[in-house]
Amino acid sequence: MNPRNLIKQLLLLCLLIPGIANAVTEADFEVKTTKNLLNLCTASAEDPQYQQAIHFCYGYLVGAYHYYEAENNGPGDQQLVCPPKPEPTRNETIKKVVSWFQQHPEYMHEIPVETEFRALTDLWPCKK
Repeated sequence: MNPRNLIKQLLLLCLLIPGIANAVTEADFEVKTTKNLLNLCTASAEDPQYQQAIHFCYGYLVGAYHYYEAENNGPGDQQLVCPPKPEPTRNETIKKVVSWFQQHPEYMHEIPVETEFRALTDLWPCKK
């Protein structure tokens, strides 16, 4: 084999390995850990499951927050999260939560919904 072709093939393999290593897996869609959710939320646009992963990420985070809002909508309910006014957009909020996840690897093995609210209460705590 021509040494030049071998070098090209090795370089191509090196470029592909990170993409393979970070590919979304079927296990990520089970969202058993925060790491699974982070993998979905940070899927590469080149990942074959990119669209499903991003939509799942948004649906999970938004759904959990809507449930929280519904549960804490009555008089005397204790709010955990107090976003600024005007409230950030959905995309801004998700970007902040994902960034928070990335900055706190110690929570990667927790249940994702718990880590989501850990992030939100850290980002936008309510005044006591």
